[in-house]
Amino acid sequence: MTQATYSHPFSRNDPSPIAQWFWTVDRALLGAALGLMSLGVMLSFASSPAAILADELITDPFHYAWRMIAFASAGLGAMLTMSLLSPRGVRRIAVLALLGGIVVMAILPLIGDPVKGAVRWVNLGPFSLQPSEFVKPSLIVFAAWMFAEGQKGQGVPGVSIAFAVYVLTVALLLIQPDIGQTLLITTTFMAVFFMAGVPLRWVAVLGGLGAAGLAAIYLLFPHVQSRVAKFVSPGAEDTHQIDRASEAIRAGGLVGRGIGEGVMKRSVPDLHTDFIYSVGAEEFGLVLSLIVIGLYAFIVIRGMRRAMMLNDPFEQTAAAGLFMLIGLQASINVAVNLNLIPTKGMTLPFISYGGSSMVAMGLTMGFALALTRRRPGAYEPGASLARPGRLLMP
Repeated sequence: MTQATYSHPFSRNDPSPIAQWFWTVDRALLGAALGLMSLGVMLSFASSPAAILADELITDPFHYAWRMIAFASAGLGAMLTMSLLSPRGVRRIAVLALLGGIVVMAILPLIGDPVKGAVRWVNLGPFSLQPSEFVKPSLIVFAAWMFAEGQKGQGVPGVSIAFAVYVLTVALLLIQPDIGQTLLITTTFMAVFFMAGVPLRWVAVLGGLGAAGLAAIYLLFPHVQSRVAKFVSPGAEDTHQIDRASEAIRAGGLVGRGIGEGVMKRSVPDLHTDFIYSVGAEEFGLVLSLIVIGLYAFIVIRGMRRAMMLNDPFEQTAAAGLFMLIGLQASINVAVNLNLIPTKGMTLPFISYGGSSMVAMGLTMGFALALTRRRPGAYEPGASLARPGRLLMP
């Protein structure tokens, strides 16, 4: 009786770039990201019929679902393309994306579309571009590069350059205004700075400046005061949005109402974007919620573990910062849906509807996968379990 054997699509001895990529990329991380994208497409079919009720011009009940498939395809393409890059290629693309994003953000007051009192998007016909989504991963990669260059002691003022670009980015975000992205970028940037090996006294100084910044944001932006007031005193403020989302999550129970059987989603504003988590919780229950959270946790934990084993300081801090960015954004969105923090207007990575968010998340994950690929000498001795004489495998 002949034993059946499983063959991979690529030979280990195949020297082509695609084959080398297949054997060196972390396929488990790639699979987790693909799983989240698939869940996003699935939930878009559940949320689209209810979401179109807010727009009388749309007649197709699955309008947002079809567009979500296109967005997910573009995000997947960006992720796979970026994951093929070398660390130098990642730096180059990140710098180009950062410069382009900053330029577009600078002229947003002139060319942007105001939505709900904020100017964050550029109208490109059937699509809208949010440049800040692409600035997030690019700034993290650039900052890690500058911190690494500064540590070499060759006269490059890396820390000063990184902070100057960070301050410029935050200033442009506050002009829009976009407080949620500002807080997310600041937290991740400071984490990268800490991981780069700064003295503890700097951490204390930056912590004090961060607290002062939060106080200033609260005092200067009325909509921030309103959101904090709604969170602190829900009975005294209009909390319709978060109340409906919380009801949808509670109604889902353990296994949910069933596919397409959600009721509360019809009254949840922005259900296909910021509150897609509540839609999934109502129709598929706690089971799906734990699967989603588990996938994010897997990406962050496995990604951070691999990043910390890298030899190169730039690759290490950049990869860790990118995985942290994904985890923090997911945590903020889930916490808002569970009414644990004030609303932020933050999308759920790979799952929320939105072209800019999906493609930018594909870019983020692609950068991280490229930096953590198994290359000769990339990892510390003993970090790989590959047998001698074979290509390093994840």
